[in-house]
Amino acid sequence: MKLKGKVWKYGADIDTDKIIPARYLNTSDPKELAKHCMEDEDPTFASKVEAGDIIVADKNFGCGSSREHAPIAIKASGVSCVIAKSFARIFYRNSFNMGLSILESEEVFDATDNGDIVEIDMDKGEILNVTKNKLFTARPIPPFMQELIKAGGLMESIKKRGVL
Repeated sequence: MKLKGKVWKYGADIDTDKIIPARYLNTSDPKELAKHCMEDEDPTFASKVEAGDIIVADKNFGCGSSREHAPIAIKASGVSCVIAKSFARIFYRNSFNMGLSILESEEVFDATDNGDIVEIDMDKGEILNVTKNKLFTARPIPPFMQELIKAGGLMESIKKRGVL
């Protein structure tokens, strides 16, 4: 799977309250959550993000509460992938369960600027900063987890296999 988009860069320890503030957790509607994605960290994000854009972050992205609303809001906003130095473990798993592509890379954050264009080859775990013509590698995602993403998340994957 190949992805391409404009970078939205955020720092370390972006918690789930910054991704989707608790005051909006009275709904699980992805479109409604997308309207408030990253609102407390970047008030312009929801109105300016475009389909395919990519979030690049420092360490510990998605820390805080275990709410599934966070990856749902990011995915529904149009973001195709989140690349971070590291993810909070529950956010990492929730992302796959919700069908949001994520990659861990120690190098991308420090060598990428807000607005750069990035191409990702999920199968190879390669990230190309097109703007700067720099190639990086990420920890490859195991094929069964890539299948979760392609299916749209865990529940969709189960449905497609006829288990539900």
